[in-house]
Amino acid sequence: MENVSQQSVKIKNRWLIALTGVIFHLSIGSAYAWSIYTNPIQALVNWSDSQISFAFSLAIFCLGFSAAFMGHLTDKYGPRITGTISSIFFGSGIALTGLAISMESLPMLYLSYGLIGGIGLGTGYVTPVSTMMAWFPDRRGLATGMAIMGFGFATLVITPIAEALMATVGLSKTFYILGAAFFTIMFLSAQYLEKPPVGWTPDGFKEKQPTNEEFAVDEPEFSANEAVKTKRFWMLWIMLFINITCGIALISAASPLAQKSTGISAAAAATMVAIMGLFNGGGRFVWATISDYIGRPNVFTTFFTVNVAAFIGLYFTSSPLLFNVLLFLIITCYGGGFSAVPAYISDIFGSKAVAAIHGYVLTAWALAGMVGPVLLSTITDASGSYATAMLVFSGLSAVAFVLSLAIRREIGKNG
Repeated sequence: MENVSQQSVKIKNRWLIALTGVIFHLSIGSAYAWSIYTNPIQALVNWSDSQISFAFSLAIFCLGFSAAFMGHLTDKYGPRITGTISSIFFGSGIALTGLAISMESLPMLYLSYGLIGGIGLGTGYVTPVSTMMAWFPDRRGLATGMAIMGFGFATLVITPIAEALMATVGLSKTFYILGAAFFTIMFLSAQYLEKPPVGWTPDGFKEKQPTNEEFAVDEPEFSANEAVKTKRFWMLWIMLFINITCGIALISAASPLAQKSTGISAAAAATMVAIMGLFNGGGRFVWATISDYIGRPNVFTTFFTVNVAAFIGLYFTSSPLLFNVLLFLIITCYGGGFSAVPAYISDIFGSKAVAAIHGYVLTAWALAGMVGPVLLSTITDASGSYATAMLVFSGLSAVAFVLSLAIRREIGKNG
């Protein structure tokens, strides 16, 4: 079936590899459910909303920068090593969060959930992505979409489990149980993850010739250090930074934004936030799959075209239905940016160092996770409403739109 001898090496099932990657991202994606712990923590400990939410911001910050470092290890030593490291850091970080709460220690919370858990997040995020692309050279977008979809859908799976545990065993023990469970699931998953043998390709696969929208990379392929010295890298970095800044700002304030803009109730806004998770996760899979057919350049240009129009629409609308439609469109583009960017990296830099380059690009997430919510709150405090921020985000999306066109010329010019 495959173009490599199976007498000397047993070829793993690539769909099981894909399932393992999804499970891995479902585990670490539980970080997106952090807000469900805010009220229970405050019921036990006298910490403010901002003090508790900073633990999440710190975890995302550490995610970005640990991914930049650990991507090199994934390329050099393989996903089993980095997956194992991730399971240790993420599982222990979650378990130690329970200890921090029982000790009523805010520094311990930042150390456990923010630093240790954040390192586990970043290491785990890059671990399966390049591996799955290697197993699916015929559908790179589909591969990354499947993996990163798990991260977006995680809140739908973890939230009811965590809430049931908190009601049954209490808050601290919930973190102990989840930490142990995540470690076990991730550790076992990591043992199955590995890249295909050199020279392996799926049955019937033939490398597609690039069109004017898909760019070939001249040999030798880029190393991570070579990639960061190119204009195309920084164009892609800025595009992702803007996409995440705008999207994560909306996620951080979706409920109050909806209530103040349209007058819906808190309960209706809570339902909207839950549904938002479906579009976040679904957008990761759908957009990445579409990118296999229309090309990554077209997908990124589409993201920013949608965002420019949708943010302007949010500025003007007071209709709850239209507000939800526009918000969900933006969130699909937010999620889609995460899943399409690894394949875009492979398109324009080659497959030699995808994990390492992906890690460098994810530093945009680290900074955007800090900048987005702060930018939104600063503009809102200064203007007295969320509306002005929507125009600012539309303007930022217009800048990204221009970059999405400019990167095509840059790649076409340099090959």
